Amino acid sequence: MGVFDDLVGQERAAATLRRAAAAGADLLAGGRGAGMTHAWLFTGPPGSGREEAARAFTAALFCQDQGCGHCDMCHQVAVGSHPDLEIVRPQGLSYGIKDTRRLILRAAGAPTLGRWRVVLFEDADRATEGASNALLKAIEEPPPKTVWLLCAPSPDDMMITIRSRCRIVTLVTPPVAAVAHVLATRENVPPAMAEFAARAAQGHIDRARRLALDEDARARREAVLSIPRSLTGVGECVMAAERLVKTAEDEAAAVTAVLNESEITELRQVYGEGSTGKGLNRGLIRGGAGALKDLEDRQKSRATRTKRDVIDASLLDLVAFYRDVLAVQFGAHVELASEDRRADLEELARVSTPEDTLRRIDAIMRCRRRLASNVSPQMAVESMTISLHLPRL
Repeated sequence: MGVFDDLVGQERAAATLRRAAAAGADLLAGGRGAGMTHAWLFTGPPGSGREEAARAFTAALFCQDQGCGHCDMCHQVAVGSHPDLEIVRPQGLSYGIKDTRRLILRAAGAPTLGRWRVVLFEDADRATEGASNALLKAIEEPPPKTVWLLCAPSPDDMMITIRSRCRIVTLVTPPVAAVAHVLATRENVPPAMAEFAARAAQGHIDRARRLALDEDARARREAVLSIPRSLTGVGECVMAAERLVKTAEDEAAAVTAVLNESEITELRQVYGEGSTGKGLNRGLIRGGAGALKDLEDRQKSRATRTKRDVIDASLLDLVAFYRDVLAVQFGAHVELASEDRRADLEELARVSTPEDTLRRIDAIMRCRRRLASNVSPQMAVESMTISLHLPRL
């Protein structure tokens, strides 16, 4: 099975990338390489597999057989150990100019194994304005064998000058049936659970996998979808907001705790903690203190981002719920992401109007925008829950 066979529901994008990989091989062999370029922008909704598509393309560029899926080159790309692959994953709320300049220097080197040097930049939309300008210069004048693969939700999330210099690969939300098939065949998930997870995740492959395999993930979703029913007064709105934010904080703490501890231990070892010798101790005192402070700042930023990402996932579940309410109100014959809460959907559809439902969806999207603008999560979510309770105010 080739590397592109893992791209669920992305046949059109896979065909484009296969042709480009063949063109890349032709270019290396001295041909024109028509169809291959040095800068690519992978776009698509959350869960569509932007990073997976970029990684598959990388394997196809490195592989002598253009992505066979089982050679050493393909395996090294899959595990992230290939010496000519640089993977960038912004850990905090943004990716700054200092990090970008260091990245550009690393990307300027010649390929170790002679084919390509690839930079796979996940969440490239998190680059600051200064970082984006520095990245633009690198993309405008790349070394002969350096390929930039940028990933972002939408072309509009990138500077127009950057996206105009990239070839855009647009991924789509995979069909529910395709995601369910992957869960059933590759993860041995029972068919009924696979269908539920795929439908509830709305085509988001990683989230569908978590819902199918992790009981805690299903419990968190259940808690979020119980919010609309619980909003019977202003006090209940405040309590619901507090629960949602607290759950996000706990999950973010659990996700980052292990990473934080290992990073701090590694940094202390680098600066000589536990070693003997005056030189090492001076190095720890002088250099280590500043490095440790920088690391702690990055860890705080990562924890904040993780918390907001968790809240945002919950808000998207609520958007799906109210969209399903709207579908019930109009009698639309569509697949409902919240089919497992059919009784709640029908009750809310009966006691409210489509206009109310639209106002509620607007309130959730407004909350998402506020969170992206660094509004206090507690305040933003409280405002949202009150609007869900009283949509006409």
